[in-house]
Amino acid sequence: MSSVADRSLIFWSAGLRATAVGLSGVILAIHLATLGFQASSIGLAISLGLAGCAVGTFVATYVADRVGRRATLVSLACLMGLGGVVLACSGQPTIVLVSMLVGMVNGMGRDRGAGLTVEQAILPQTTADRQRTTVFAWYNLTVDAGHALGSLLGSLPALLRTQFGVSVFDSYRWIWGLYSVLCFMAGLLVLWLSKAVELHERNRANPQPLSPSSRRVVVKFAALSGLDSLGGGFLTTAMLSYWFFRRFGIDEALLGPLFFVVRVLNGLSHLGAAWLAKRIGLVNTMVWTHLPSSLLLMTVSI
Repeated sequence: MSSVADRSLIFWSAGLRATAVGLSGVILAIHLATLGFQASSIGLAISLGLAGCAVGTFVATYVADRVGRRATLVSLACLMGLGGVVLACSGQPTIVLVSMLVGMVNGMGRDRGAGLTVEQAILPQTTADRQRTTVFAWYNLTVDAGHALGSLLGSLPALLRTQFGVSVFDSYRWIWGLYSVLCFMAGLLVLWLSKAVELHERNRANPQPLSPSSRRVVVKFAALSGLDSLGGGFLTTAMLSYWFFRRFGIDEALLGPLFFVVRVLNGLSHLGAAWLAKRIGLVNTMVWTHLPSSLLLMTVSI
């Protein structure tokens, strides 16, 4: 199989998984509220889901190149799908919380889990160095397109209730079923990846350690990303949906299209970032696009 075919499969799989994550971000907190969860319990559930994503990423980092990248991606997709199945079938708090953790149910509304990590390790093998930034830009655009579509699908529970007379619980039950199907389909596509995506035996037997200078760069970037994620953790899509729901009485019928527009704009920004990075550099692009967005984010609560 060609590198182009492998890259296309990764794009499609990532897009399906991102659609599921975008969907869960819109409906998760409101669904939990309808089950009787209080705000603190909703926060705990979202935290457990993100903790599951973090643990999954940590495990995948050490396991993917030992047991196989395809096997790892399939396993992650199945766990996500099973998490959705449990949320579709149960409203019992303990079971819901456990499924959030094990199923890595992501309330961020943005895919930042283990699957993303493994795919980003594979993508450089599918392109020449000079095209790497462009490939990652299109990859991120695909992921954000999935987020946008998933956000739009988040309006389906309200549609099922108003247009088809479906009960509140059943409206979420059907949508979590859709979430699971998307996750399982993402895992199915991964099975078609070629053996070229795996780490070669020679590299596995003789891994090249990072140089001291590269290690310092990785540590600094990881610390920066961690600090950024710490702030972003306060404003997950699920919590924003819950805030709009409680404060303004807005349900998924409006929240879905709202987050759809946001995700579309965010997706288009990746192409602009790739163009800008070629002219002012990767670090400058990160800094001078991140600062204005953070300042604007501060105005949300005003």
